[in-house]
Amino acid sequence: MATSEVLQKGQREIREVLSEHEERFERWRNTIGLFLGPLGALIIYLIPMPSLSPKAHILASIITWVAIWWITEPVPLPISAVMGAILCVVFGVADAKKVFAPFADPIIYLFFGGFIIAEAMSIHGLDKRFAYGIMSMRWIGNSTGRILLAFGVICGFISMWISNTATTAMMFPIALGIVYATADIVQQKTKSVVEPTKLRFGTAMMLMAAYGASTGGIGTPVGTPPNLIGIAMIEKFCNVKIPFFKWMSFAVPLLILLSILLFVLMYFLHKPEVSKIEGGQEYIARERALLGPWTRGQKNVMVAFLVTVSLWLIPGVLAILYGTDAPISKAYNRIIPESVAALIGAVLLFILPVNWKEREFTITWRQAVNIDWGTLLLFGGGITLGNLMFELKLADVIGSKLLNLTGATSTWGITLGAIFIGILVSETSSNTASANMVVPVIISLAQAAGVNPVPPAIGATLGASWGFMLPVSTPPNAIVYGSGMVPIIKMIRAGVLYDLLGGFLIWIGLMIILPIVGLA
Repeated sequence: MATSEVLQKGQREIREVLSEHEERFERWRNTIGLFLGPLGALIIYLIPMPSLSPKAHILASIITWVAIWWITEPVPLPISAVMGAILCVVFGVADAKKVFAPFADPIIYLFFGGFIIAEAMSIHGLDKRFAYGIMSMRWIGNSTGRILLAFGVICGFISMWISNTATTAMMFPIALGIVYATADIVQQKTKSVVEPTKLRFGTAMMLMAAYGASTGGIGTPVGTPPNLIGIAMIEKFCNVKIPFFKWMSFAVPLLILLSILLFVLMYFLHKPEVSKIEGGQEYIARERALLGPWTRGQKNVMVAFLVTVSLWLIPGVLAILYGTDAPISKAYNRIIPESVAALIGAVLLFILPVNWKEREFTITWRQAVNIDWGTLLLFGGGITLGNLMFELKLADVIGSKLLNLTGATSTWGITLGAIFIGILVSETSSNTASANMVVPVIISLAQAAGVNPVPPAIGATLGASWGFMLPVSTPPNAIVYGSGMVPIIKMIRAGVLYDLLGGFLIWIGLMIILPIVGLA
């Protein structure tokens, strides 16, 4: 089954897998949200907010409406995102050119290229070959828990060196393959029909792909843009330089702790239907044998896949060898950013032939257009709202007021507030925009309070990468939401818990580790 068919089928059947009580709740959630969205926007608009400009006040109302609809889902999420952009134009927050420009943001093309590669992997069965390869590792054995753990470790490690989004785009089809292969195994053992989109294990794998990649991004300076933004601002405003491996000296221990927390949450929130599949390894060995030798299509997709991954990895290698500010690093990032790397891989699929005589290539346009376009619209709208929040200082005002409400005056009190303000802002805007908005505010507040601004700045930087609650919180969340295996309520539940527990774990970890490495 092609990836797009899996996504569409999963999305159609989300409601079919609900119990009668859950269906009733979903119906009420949708109905209440339909009216609560505009009502909430009107209430926010009528409340006097002198600290906001008129445009920022209107934007706050629009974001309230869109956020309520994203949570309650009375209309498809991509339509809510587009509606938010439309309202920004209609009510004069910004002109159409500015509002709709983010729908052609480079990150959209990173999605686009990644989705086409994922589609080709599914069409030619490369994802299933990968899946059985991973599942056949001896140490994993027959344990679904170890499968989940291994997948999370792989996502986290890769994401330390390439972007969170690129990691998720790369691992997403592999996760789909593992879920479908696991459904095959369960079906063989139980002698009953098993629908993969109904598996709790499917939800766990999808969320592990997104959350594992976002978690891994904190491990190195090049793992995610907020890290580099935070490091640059700390050096500029605090006169403290954090070298590559000094960052890793506190970030990697945090990453290990957070990964353990993530596995525990994913496993117990979405406990696999079976903890151990007796005979699973034997079944996997038989299925691998049935795949036969590599086909020309699989080889072509593998070439495109490896080219793309290599292009994603090169910036990290250059940063290690020459530094992120070296001319060669800057030149490469300018010439082949992540979006261009993804598009290069996608274009290769239309060039590499599977049958030259018949002029048949690895993927056709008819196959390629089956990707999940809704996710592209969803994130385009999210980028638009995030950009406007930054430009109109709405997020700045929100962050400052929230921090003032805490009354924190000590280094670690401000650091705790900084972490959770970063998390809150990142739920409704991009990680990069969140870091740009929150980190300088936190540094200035810490300096005004007369405390060391480095720990709060690092806390804000890490918090900016810690948005897990909504599909639009991060590109990885949006990617896995498109699988149809992650109902919005389950994403919110898991995201809130990981936001809260992870935020406190980051705070405790920083209090312990930063003094040891000389940054506090």
